[in-house]
Amino acid sequence: MSLAAKIPEIQLDSVEMRYRTEAADVLALHQVSLDIAKGEFVSLLGPSGCGKTTLLRLMADLITPTAGDIRVAGKSAKEARLAQKYGIVFQSPVLYDWRKVKHNITLPLELLGVKRSVREEKALELLELVGLQGFADKYPWQLSGGMQQRVAIARALSMEPEILLMDEPFSALDEFTRERLNEELLSVWSKVQSTIVFVTHSIPESIFLSDRVFVLSPHPGRLSAVVDIPLPRPRTPQMRNSPEFFELVARIRGSFEGV
Repeated sequence: MSLAAKIPEIQLDSVEMRYRTEAADVLALHQVSLDIAKGEFVSLLGPSGCGKTTLLRLMADLITPTAGDIRVAGKSAKEARLAQKYGIVFQSPVLYDWRKVKHNITLPLELLGVKRSVREEKALELLELVGLQGFADKYPWQLSGGMQQRVAIARALSMEPEILLMDEPFSALDEFTRERLNEELLSVWSKVQSTIVFVTHSIPESIFLSDRVFVLSPHPGRLSAVVDIPLPRPRTPQMRNSPEFFELVARIRGSFEGV
């Protein structure tokens, strides 16, 4: 059975988001309906202004849709957020420079009152998971941008979320670092088995990472295509140069509407 055929973990039904201003109403998302299976890795792909980040924020219950319904494991998005089903990674790492790496990672656990010894052990486990053994006592300003983003991923995983929401986490990195972190993210995902929703404007990145790619087009933001990615796993760097990969790039590029 394919992932898409399984019971959905995230369901969006005719979701709309309209921003009201004094000058005019802006329709950011129009009639978006989609399902994401438990354990699936999907990308929200599209150009600037198509509503990718808005859609992710709606899933996370950071904003409320003006129309439509969002269900997460049968619950509302708000109930899922309160049940701590989400981990979120933003475009920038948002780390505290005065806190050591391990204390940045354990901040969510600290806020929940988890014992210090348990927090420290969890931090070391997560640092090993993201390939940063030996950096527990460093400060964020002592790390490269890619390393800081790995710390942010570790922090998001500290609560053992069922769903990891990632908003263009590698967009500010150089291409070489970005491709390496793509591979490392897939390695982490294979171990934690969370559902991942990944926002990107890079077609190759979405193909390399995903089981399916949701293509969004702007004016207003809408779902214009859903593309299955049949490349085998584990994904390898060599796949980026295969005819199948280039065919998928062309197919996705041709699926945008009104760009």
